[in-house]
Amino acid sequence: MSVASVTALTPGQLAMRTSIQKVATGPEYSKNLSLDEARAAMAQVLSESADPVQTAVFFIALRMKRETDEENKGVLRAIIDTATITTAAVDEVLDIGDPYDGHSRGLPVVAFLPAVMAALGIPTTSHGVEIMGPKYGVTQRKVLRAAGKNVDFTPAQAAARLAQADVGWAYVDQSQFAPQLHSLTNLRARMIKRQVLTTVEVLVGPIRGHKHTHLLTGYVHKAYPPIYSELARFAGFDSAMVVRGVEGGVIPSLQQSAKLYSYHDKGQEQEEELDPKALGITQESRAIPLPKDLVKTDSATDAIVNPYDIDAVAQRTAEIGLAALRGEAGPARDSLVYSAALCLRQLGHAKDLPTGANMARQILDSGKALAHFIAG
Repeated sequence: MSVASVTALTPGQLAMRTSIQKVATGPEYSKNLSLDEARAAMAQVLSESADPVQTAVFFIALRMKRETDEENKGVLRAIIDTATITTAAVDEVLDIGDPYDGHSRGLPVVAFLPAVMAALGIPTTSHGVEIMGPKYGVTQRKVLRAAGKNVDFTPAQAAARLAQADVGWAYVDQSQFAPQLHSLTNLRARMIKRQVLTTVEVLVGPIRGHKHTHLLTGYVHKAYPPIYSELARFAGFDSAMVVRGVEGGVIPSLQQSAKLYSYHDKGQEQEEELDPKALGITQESRAIPLPKDLVKTDSATDAIVNPYDIDAVAQRTAEIGLAALRGEAGPARDSLVYSAALCLRQLGHAKDLPTGANMARQILDSGKALAHFIAG
């Protein structure tokens, strides 16, 4: 690049060039970015003039170097800067941040949790995408659409539904609240591996409460709870629950103990051991197993692709989730009870987890959760 062409760069293009020069110089000489530097580079990524090659180099270099808290915050801040963040006409909102790349080893009934929480008096939102790597699993959007729900509400429409007493929940898609971020979907697929976006996108918080907003998200690798907690405080979540869930989701194992990290009033997170048996949950599998009659697809040419037809898995998940909302016993009902108990205790609606679990069971058995889901 000539001197003339360098001097012709816009501030955003120059910020990207400078950031790449710092983070992509090898294991010994790469340097960390400040929050402002990462924010400026990510702003360029989200702009119409972004160079896809430079974007890919930026993300891969960050990943190879290992992202710092300041870099994570800068990327998240740039996304929030360009996203549509809406305040609902309710005092508090529970935000469910399940992984955007979905689930591939079981049936993810988390899509039905917002309706359960709404029936328990807690306005709740969830968010996601149609499909995303690196897992390309079944997403909330697919399950909700299979269950006959509208998955294309604008942020304003979603926020309005949280304020409706007979609804109280809504799903809002990334394409609606963060279209610039969503436009990177194809590029992310071509990059194959996980990037910083996979970490931060669940923390945007598209719908907020007038007084308080609470986060429920999940993790797999033990390094992530402090990362997510720090990002949650930075993004403005008053309280957060970061649970070691199945496939990194928000529902803990139904069979084994799990870790929960949580904080209140933006304070320091606390670690806790969860035991499903203490809530009266005894299942033979960690999650809702994939039905044996699901037909595998031919994925021999691509080891990354889900071996099952994910639309068929989404349809089966919708059927099992609706049955759980009708109070039908089984792992789907237990999954909703478990996560609902965590949220009820965190938000002060239950004195302990067993009490929260019983409240969730009662709301499922009463048909109120199903009524809220149908109204949504």
